[in-house]
Parts: sequence; structure tokens; C-alpha cells
Amino acid sequence: MARSDHFEPLTLLSALSAVTDHIGLIATATTTYNEPYHVARKFASLDHLSGGRAGWNLVTSDAAAEAQNFGRAEHVGHAERYSRAREFHQVVTGLWDSWADDAFTRDKSSGEYYDPAKLHVLNHHGEHFSVKGPLNVARSPQGQPVVVQAGSSEVGRDLAAQTAEVVFTAQTSLASAQAFYADIKGRLGAYGRDADSLKVMPGVFIVVAETEALAKAKFESFQELVEPQVGVALLGRMLGNFDLSGYPLDGPLPELPLTDSGQRSRQKLLTELADQENLTLAQLGRRIAGGRGHYSLIGTPERIADELQTWFEHGAADGFNVLVPHLPGGLEDVAQLLVPELQGRGLFRTEYEGTTLRENLGLQRPAYKF
Repeated sequence: MARSDHFEPLTLLSALSAVTDHIGLIATATTTYNEPYHVARKFASLDHLSGGRAGWNLVTSDAAAEAQNFGRAEHVGHAERYSRAREFHQVVTGLWDSWADDAFTRDKSSGEYYDPAKLHVLNHHGEHFSVKGPLNVARSPQGQPVVVQAGSSEVGRDLAAQTAEVVFTAQTSLASAQAFYADIKGRLGAYGRDADSLKVMPGVFIVVAETEALAKAKFESFQELVEPQVGVALLGRMLGNFDLSGYPLDGPLPELPLTDSGQRSRQKLLTELADQENLTLAQLGRRIAGGRGHYSLIGTPERIADELQTWFEHGAADGFNVLVPHLPGGLEDVAQLLVPELQGRGLFRTEYEGTTLRENLGLQRPAYKF
């Protein structure tokens, strides 16, 4: 399947739910160009179809090209995007609790289909949305789909502490990962949450092989497949939609102004990566094309497991968002070489903990709130 075919994710995951039994099914849906009722209904439906394996990756949109597909000349400003996102989440989670777990009696003898006392009409009126409710889907198998987020800016971290149950992050060192972990966990108390209610999962780009030499050779072979201009174009987009085509490929990353976009945290990370490793523009572009700026681990199962264990045991991660250079082979390498090493150390499951995404992530089922 060529990457030019970007299927609508909820449609794709609904199809996958019919042919899988255990994996979590997490789709991205922006709060900038959607409506809460639609998002609430779609994810609640996916949770029912999958038996409780749905997750919502809550994002805001900052690309002008995206705005132009939704009747706007420019993207929505940073502060407004996050204000809308907070209220969007409030409405969606409120709609997910339209019905108590035992609201639907389906009593044939009395003819009662549901207990009216266990129906909640939201009647939300806020700055961005007015939504009456209720949702026309029963409360989902895991109570509510899992909410995932990837904000790293100050306002993004606050939104994550307020709304997310899993946070993805890009960190390039143990120290930076520890600082992020402590910061995001430290914000939870302000919203009445405990540390276990949110899982921090840094991205990690993995190339694993039986020997160090084989792993490095594999990594280099994939790097050589990246056309320099393609890598630099991708780098420009990730830095905040800058055109870098006029700069020499064998020169350093040029100084760029900090943008007012949601790419600012990634921009800072990539600039630091280029400085730390003295990468040329072409080298950084190739690196981004593979690992998207995430922490890279290239080596044997033992060495990679050592690194992951250090992060996990020293306050840098609750788990990891694994990226691989190609599919399905890269993922098969992780499953066949790295996972047994982690299992041998007692760091990875040998059986699923439960049937829902929440159970497998170690997250509590949310109580009905009305």
C-alpha cells in the first residue's frame, strides 16, 4: 500500500476490528476541523465494534494547507486551537456518558427499552460549542475510549494533564525524557488526577539485528534509500513549513525563526539534534525521514533492551511508541528479536492483561459521572 493512499482512519480501524482480537485501535481526529458530536459517535461506535479497543488521538491542526480544505485561508491561532480543544474534549466525554452502564433494560415483559432515569442530556453551552445531546450510542465497553495526546508546548502539556490518558512525546536523551516525564506528571494534581492515570510513551525508532554490525548496516541501507531532497522537504514541513530547498545539502541547518505553530516543540528538538551531532542538512533530512526526530536505537536486542529498561526504570517512560524503518519487516524484527529479550527480563507481557485497551495499558475504567 503506497503512503499516498491515506485512508480515513476510523473507517480503516472499523474494518480492522473485525479481523483482530487484541490490538488497540487508535485513530487521530482533530478538534480544529471536526464537531464533538461526530467524534463522540464515531469513537463510541468503534469501541463497540472492537469490544473495547478504541482510542482517540486528540490533536489540533496548524497547517495552512489543511485550513484551506475547510473554508479558511489560514489556520486557527495557537491559543484559540487549544481553547477549542479543551472544550471539545469536555463535550465529547460528556456525550460518552449520555447513558449509564445499565441504562438499557430491554425488558420484553414491560416493554421498557431503557430506564429514563439513567439517561443524561448534556445541554452544553460554551464559548465554541452548543450541544444538547444525548449521544445515540450506549456507553462503550471500556466506559470511554482511551484519550491520547502528543502536546509538548506549555499549553499542550497543560491540555495533556487535563485531558489525556496516554501522552506521546519526542525526546532525544534520557535527561530530556526524564524532565518531560516529571513535568507532565507534576501537572496532574492541579486537575485532581494521580500519576497512574496518565501513561507517558516516548517515541523510539528501532533497528534491531543479531549483531551491532548487522544493525548498523541495515540502518545505513535504509538511509541510502532516502533521496536528499525528499528528506529536506519533510524536514522543512516538520520545522514549521519552511522551504529549505535553497540551502546547500552539505551545509548546516540554517537558523530559523521560532514559529507560532504547533510545530514549535519539534522545531526546538530537531535544531538541538542537528547541533549535538553536527549533522548537515541532508543528513538531518535522512534522519527525519526514518525516525521523525525520535530517539534512535540501532543495535542488538540486548543493547536496545538495556536502553529501554533504563528509561522505564529511571522515570523517563511508562512505555514506548515504537517506530520501525519499514513494514512489515521492521516490526517482525522487533517482535522476533527484541520482545523475547524484554520478556526474559520481565519487562513485557507474555499474555494480554485483559480484553480492552484500557486493561492492556493499565488504565482504570472511568466511572459514569452523572
